[in-house]
Amino acid sequence: MTLHTQAVLTVLLEHPTREFYGLQISQRADLATGTIHPILARLEGIGWLESRWEEIDPVQAGRPRRRYYRLSPDGAEQARQALATARTKLSGLFARRPPALGVNGDAL
Repeated sequence: MTLHTQAVLTVLLEHPTREFYGLQISQRADLATGTIHPILARLEGIGWLESRWEEIDPVQAGRPRRRYYRLSPDGAEQARQALATARTKLSGLFARRPPALGVNGDAL
């Protein structure tokens, strides 16, 4: 699982039953919207997310319609488990890694 996917899931899990639109997720995850939308599409494709288009008149609202995303009930549990596994693997990777050495051979 990529760090970007982890960031998106972390945002969604802050309020697992709440709907978020793309820009909100992008800002909270500190990622570009072009980065999060493929992630959201993948997560929706595997059933972790549900989405819906907002029902507004874009002309009246003065902005485009928003697509809202939220974790599916099953997706919230899957996301929690996947994040826990990813973090465990990441921490294990750094635990096995030898310390970085400076120019004179001392640990940084």
